[in-house]
Amino acid sequence: MNRRLKSFLQKGNIYHPLQTTYRSARTFLENIYHRLTYRRYKGSGYTCNFCGAQYTRFIPEYPGPDIAGAIERNAVIAGYGENVYCPGCGSKNRERLIKAVIEKYIPFTNSKTLHFSPEKNLYSWLRTQAPVITADTAPRFYTNIDPRIRQADATRLPFEENSFDLVIANHILEHIPDDAKAMRGIHRVLTATGVAILQVPYSLTLPTTIEEPGIDDPQLQAALFGQCDHVRIYALADYLHRLKTAGFRVQTLTPDTLAEFHPHAIQQNESVFLCYKH
Repeated sequence: MNRRLKSFLQKGNIYHPLQTTYRSARTFLENIYHRLTYRRYKGSGYTCNFCGAQYTRFIPEYPGPDIAGAIERNAVIAGYGENVYCPGCGSKNRERLIKAVIEKYIPFTNSKTLHFSPEKNLYSWLRTQAPVITADTAPRFYTNIDPRIRQADATRLPFEENSFDLVIANHILEHIPDDAKAMRGIHRVLTATGVAILQVPYSLTLPTTIEEPGIDDPQLQAALFGQCDHVRIYALADYLHRLKTAGFRVQTLTPDTLAEFHPHAIQQNESVFLCYKH
């Protein structure tokens, strides 16, 4: 969609409802198609930890030509590859990974939770376990997931200190120009005994993070950072340094540690970052 049309629709307050309706309809039809197409793959192999469905293979997702160069050139761990989506419920590998980690590593029952840009399956499960507040800078994109989602910018969170026992920001910080301010804000609202799960795409080969916080060119952003609304690709060591500078103590769950979750078709080479207050 070109910027002029997008601006016109936004002024008429119909852009977000149209986008939400389109995305919901597309997801619904895709789920039906995949359930029918993947019936021949039903059987032991992978088990979705949301819906319990078992398939010998899940649905792959590969980067498009506009973003593949940046992802491949910088060896970005970003969630693409084989066995990404569950054919049964549509859950994504990064959702299944977060659920598995919470269940094993985080005392979660009745933990007040802040969930940024909520993923449908993960949010639906979280709200059965504990009180959850969802938030995004464009909340109308997510009202089909949580009608009560809050308008909130991670750099100016409208919550008191020590408000949440669990914060989930799953691939959020790479979108935010002032990520340091967002990290400090998340640290502020986290309780003394709480944990924040702060996942981002990152590279093990980059010597330092590449970024342009002020960029506003979707085509160039896709070419440079691997997505049209990203402003950086983190180098892993630098990402950990930024988290520690914001005040976090970081426990890194390595791919070897997370190997036990491979039967859930997780992203196999991704680490998980559990961030605690000192």
